[in-house]
Amino acid sequence: MDFNMKKLASDAGIFFTRAVQFTEEKFGQAEKTELDANFENLLARADSTKNWTEKILRQTEVLLQPNPSARVEEFLYEKLDRKVPSRVTNGELLAQYMAEAASELGPTTPYGKTLIKVSEAEKRLGAAERDFIHAASINFLTPLRNFLEGDWKTISKERRLLQNRRLDLDVCKARLKKAKAAEAKAATVPDFQETRPRNYILSASASALWNDEVDKSEQELRVAQTEFDRQAEVTRLLLEGISSTHVNHLRCLHEFVESQTTYYAQCYRHMLDLQKQLGRCPLGSPGSQAQFPGTFVGTTEPASPPLSSTSPTTTAATMPMEPSVAGQAPPGEAALCLEEVAPPASGTRKARVLYDYEAADSSELALLADELITVYSLPGMDPDWLIGERGNKKGKVPVTYLELLS
Repeated sequence: MDFNMKKLASDAGIFFTRAVQFTEEKFGQAEKTELDANFENLLARADSTKNWTEKILRQTEVLLQPNPSARVEEFLYEKLDRKVPSRVTNGELLAQYMAEAASELGPTTPYGKTLIKVSEAEKRLGAAERDFIHAASINFLTPLRNFLEGDWKTISKERRLLQNRRLDLDVCKARLKKAKAAEAKAATVPDFQETRPRNYILSASASALWNDEVDKSEQELRVAQTEFDRQAEVTRLLLEGISSTHVNHLRCLHEFVESQTTYYAQCYRHMLDLQKQLGRCPLGSPGSQAQFPGTFVGTTEPASPPLSSTSPTTTAATMPMEPSVAGQAPPGEAALCLEEVAPPASGTRKARVLYDYEAADSSELALLADELITVYSLPGMDPDWLIGERGNKKGKVPVTYLELLS
């Protein structure tokens, strides 16, 4: 019991001296041992690594699970060391609703058949999303979390210990400085009357006591300096290990990109299969104008009535795709010089532009949403394209970006 009380009193004294030293440093009343510039750079890099790792980790979790309630639930399961229950993805839930709707509305009707086909595709998309989340969690989130909960906690512990060693060192320096000043003052001629020998005896005793205090302070300073240097070296080695952490995180980042690429490639293949099942021309096929997936823009049916079967144009599609890039014009149009082609005497129509469109080359006409242009078709043209005129400018325009008015 006595030993514990003595240790408690000793710890309280050390804590008090450290607190006093720290406070005096903050107010500029005490000297502080500064670390070298290289050590400070290592500390700054470690802090930056920790902060950005936390931000990347949190935002990746948001990407994989946008629902905050679900993230909190998963966090609690992890803290309780319990297995996270399997959760239905949004795509799988949508597929379930579509399948149930088809069953109730009639699986043999055109709408019911389409619902079934789309539900199957959404189910495959949901399964691909589940695989992507699992792979990203193992290959990317887990290493980042292990760094924050393992290596960084060790670094933080050693940094706190280094801070305490530094405060102890500065306390010893200040104590030695005061002891030397007091010793020097005691060694001078006292202000007592020279006719009183007792004062000389007291002065000599005080000088001897301060001399012993200086020796004791020097010994404590050497011990404190040794402990500080040892702790600084340990902390330095841990901070230099941040370079290995960067290499590990770089490898994990490559694996995350590979998982994401695989996921989106699977989604693209599933949607191509769905397009084929729905009777639409998939992207990249000979009848398509794009070799890569275009920008899907949700639209509604145009207000004007559908064109007659004799008209060479078509109505706007529900999901327009980007037209072909330069150098991939359909056969038979490569030699078409629009400047030399006169519009037909009849068959021109007014059209309103639904979306902004940036021309891929000089043969196309750039469009702005809601503007009105004149359009017409030429014999042999691809039905997905028209010739558009705006003032003295002329060029090809995609039908899917237009609403034909008259």
